[in-house]
Amino acid sequence: MSENFSQRAKDDLALVRRAVDNNDQQAITSLHHRYKDSVYFLVLKMVHNRDDAEDMTAESFSKAFTNLHKYSSDFAFSTWLYKIASNNCIDFLRKKRLNAVSLDAQSENEDGDHVGMSIKDNTPDPEHGFIKEQRAKMIREVMQTLKANYRELLELRYFQEKSYEEIEQHTGLPLGTVKAQLFRAKEALYNELKKRGAQANY
Repeated sequence: MSENFSQRAKDDLALVRRAVDNNDQQAITSLHHRYKDSVYFLVLKMVHNRDDAEDMTAESFSKAFTNLHKYSSDFAFSTWLYKIASNNCIDFLRKKRLNAVSLDAQSENEDGDHVGMSIKDNTPDPEHGFIKEQRAKMIREVMQTLKANYRELLELRYFQEKSYEEIEQHTGLPLGTVKAQLFRAKEALYNELKKRGAQANY
């Protein structure tokens, strides 16, 4: 550990060690509470959309906590966490740009002639539709192994595409509780999918 660490960074390291060595969920919760707001605002500045920022924040924490054993105390935990969040956003924005090719974009062929760029065909692909359907089926199967409240929140958010505010109204839970429990539900789902060797974009 760097001798130049602030007291906060030293406290973070102690929490990380408790989480990794003792599987201390309270330590993980403490780290989440410490950085959820700062990570959210970092992400929001990059994606410029509140719903996307909420999802990216939850996903960043999920990736960080899943890989907590890989964290090196050569750097402050906050630096490591912000890097994960930043990289997560860069990947998200890159994928988003690839799906938004301008119809007016021009390029040159080998003869120097201007030609229109090929545009992504949005016509439903039967094979793609089948794969998507199978992925959704698999996710639903894995969801059945989770706690009832986790299942409900995942269903509302990702299958019914409800906003956080709509979920708050539907469940009667405070908005902060909805976000915290959705984070835990996504983490639980991710871990179960990983056990089965599956990946899903959720």
